[in-house]
Amino acid sequence: MATSIAYNVAALLARTARCWPHLPAVAIGARCLYDYATLAQRTARIAGAVAASVAPGERVVLVSRNVAEYIETLFACWWAGVVAVPVNAKLHPKELAYVLGDSGARWVFVDAEWAASIGESLRESNNVERVIELGGREYSALQDASPSAAPYPCASDDAAWLFYTSGTTGRPKGVMITHGNLFAMAKCFLADVEAIAPGDALLHPAPLSHGSGLYLVPHVLAGAVSVVPESGGFDPAEIVELIGAWRQSCFFAAPTMVKRLVNSPALPGAAIAGLKSIVYGGGPMYVADCKEAFEALGPRLAQIYGQGESPMTITAMNRALLADAITRGDDARIGSVGIAQTGIEVRIAGDDAIGEVLVRGATVMRGYWNNPAASAATLAGGWLHTGDVGVLDRDGFLTLKDRSKDLIISGGSNIYPREIEEVLLRHPDVAEVAVIGRRHDDWGEEVVACVVARADAGTTPTSQRALERALDAWCLEHVARFKRPKAYCFVTELPKNNTGKVLKTVLRDQFGTVDS
Repeated sequence: MATSIAYNVAALLARTARCWPHLPAVAIGARCLYDYATLAQRTARIAGAVAASVAPGERVVLVSRNVAEYIETLFACWWAGVVAVPVNAKLHPKELAYVLGDSGARWVFVDAEWAASIGESLRESNNVERVIELGGREYSALQDASPSAAPYPCASDDAAWLFYTSGTTGRPKGVMITHGNLFAMAKCFLADVEAIAPGDALLHPAPLSHGSGLYLVPHVLAGAVSVVPESGGFDPAEIVELIGAWRQSCFFAAPTMVKRLVNSPALPGAAIAGLKSIVYGGGPMYVADCKEAFEALGPRLAQIYGQGESPMTITAMNRALLADAITRGDDARIGSVGIAQTGIEVRIAGDDAIGEVLVRGATVMRGYWNNPAASAATLAGGWLHTGDVGVLDRDGFLTLKDRSKDLIISGGSNIYPREIEEVLLRHPDVAEVAVIGRRHDDWGEEVVACVVARADAGTTPTSQRALERALDAWCLEHVARFKRPKAYCFVTELPKNNTGKVLKTVLRDQFGTVDS
């Protein structure tokens, strides 16, 4: 273990609290809750309470919608030297149970909604010792603990964030993001995506468990205030109000969120001079949608491409680059995901112009938690094999052509077909199934299940409607609501090649549009 705290991400908070103690640090809506001195003090006390029971390197899970307490708790985990495991708050309890068991988490912080339902998850996980509701009585008592004087000394390759991403095998994999990865990510953001000044604002309409939480790091480093919407999520009208309330505001958004904001009746005529930038990623922004957003918002859009294994930091196109492409009418550049971020190498595998995107640099994960085989395969040859297929132009701008893992991105959330297929195949009336994505105007994509029913099931329109209702209930019982199919297409057989592999390209051609 290193003897320096130089690589503990929480040291950034401690430093900013010394430099800018009276700057706003955390706000709810238009109301400031804490300045940086107070945030650091509260974080140190929570860290002291955590460290009294959880050893450095052990895991603490956070499963919550966006609330103010999330921010100090996340930094408290790092301050104590433990690994934070931020979990998608929309998961099904059975999916959370897997994360709890696989991570071996000792403590779990939850919001009020999860506090009432987490019992089912705990029955399947025997390692959890304490569940604390963020903002609750037990949570408030943590402020009585003796504060940890300084962040725990961590090495650059010590895990800081364990990010569970669904895998093509149907079982989530824990991506080990290190303190060094987060430092590199912060530097890339400030160099390639957006410059941040003390007093700027980071709005959090997107989940803190994902991109919005990752972007806490460069914004805390720069002395910006984190603004949690009172709704705890994304509401276009609320975001318009917050843009008016906070100067030089920035936020991360999925492309579908940008589209909803642009189409909101609250936007026309609103005072958006305080909006500095919207950084979008997590899914494709169609060229037409990008142009429409630029027309409505002006030169305030920046794009990033990344994945859990290299968080937010593969390529980027900042506001100036994107505005230049739109002004020149360069649709190819607009449709790209930008150029490699500083210190990151991107290349295409093989000798063909189009191929799998490979990435190397300081932002690439250490590996998968307790999964050496998957780590070796994904990091083969010292390069991160993204599973995305793309092409680099002569200037180094990357355009994604397809997703080799058949990933579906709906509303900015990743959905892996194999996971849903395995759930559906456990239903007694399903003989075969293939899950595909089809374009959706609001969500980017939606999930469609192509089902071969077993004999005597789903053979008539009436029985198909009954089976559809049964399968929908089945999915709601086993996976998160946002992952379940939005449509079922019943077929007598699935198209296959001569090796027996299902031809999803044929299914997309047949069922990939709403008019199918």
